[in-house]
Amino acid sequence: MKEKKKTGKSDGGKAAKLRKAASKLREIGDSIFVRDLVVDCNVGVYAEEQGVTQKVRFTVEARLAKDVFSVDDEMAEVPSYADIIDTIVGLARGGHINLVETFAERIAERVLSDSRIKAVRIVLEKLERGPLRGVEVIRPATKEAAREFARG
Repeated sequence: MKEKKKTGKSDGGKAAKLRKAASKLREIGDSIFVRDLVVDCNVGVYAEEQGVTQKVRFTVEARLAKDVFSVDDEMAEVPSYADIIDTIVGLARGGHINLVETFAERIAERVLSDSRIKAVRIVLEKLERGPLRGVEVIRPATKEAAREFARG
């Protein structure tokens, strides 16, 4: 995911002062999320999963740093959930992945490459070929990150 450049608005530093004052009042960052995105994927280690696609449901929640929020109502100020969707779809189109755990790790790596995102929770669920099953990961894999998502 890419951090976007800020627009050239000149406000005499007012936005920076507002951001600094507001971030002092925040104890946690906001979240952006994508829930229940279903994508056809080439994923699975079993013989019946090779060479075919199956529907996988993705939920991704990204916790932002506490000083990341919009002041000027500009998209460039915050990470975009559209980037998360593009990441998932790009990985799905990139060829076969054996393990949903690997898929989740690759999503986490790309989402966390945006320094404004401090933690991410990813749930992948295979929707076909038997009972609902999948994986949930929280990255970075720390107690602090787990607490961000009420998991620790």
